[in-house]
Amino acid sequence: MTETDGVRQTQGTDDETTGESTVDANRVPEGHTSDDNRGDEAHDSTEDTEPEVFPAKVVKDLRKENARYRERAQKADTLAHRLHTALVGATGKLADPTDLEFDEAHLEDPDALAAAVDDLLARKPHLRARRVAGDVGQGNRGKTGNGPDLLEAMRGTL
Repeated sequence: MTETDGVRQTQGTDDETTGESTVDANRVPEGHTSDDNRGDEAHDSTEDTEPEVFPAKVVKDLRKENARYRERAQKADTLAHRLHTALVGATGKLADPTDLEFDEAHLEDPDALAAAVDDLLARKPHLRARRVAGDVGQGNRGKTGNGPDLLEAMRGTL
């Protein structure tokens, strides 16, 4: 008998010298007394305390299946977080969309998402997205004006 992660697994073995099975069907578990007068109720309570035994192949298959489900759930969680970040970024109200914590209700209800963003901005206005407006003094500004130009001076057009 082997025990793996709390699940007992048994395999019947034959005694090579006598050819008999080593599993004793009439064996009394330790701590129990053999009393034939107890009836069916006593027999049922003994079965309830014994853990179920599954073959090793079934246990391994179940573990593999559960591992696949855990990987799927992890992938779904990752995609849900990415979708939440994209939805917050699409509002254009926050400088960094990851500032709003993930909530599944935001994925299903756009009004809840908008309310959460507005609430966050009311509490922390420094997280608001800033837009540059007006002339900031950078970039190509075209011809600068009517001042003297060296090229024109050389041509003699000055």
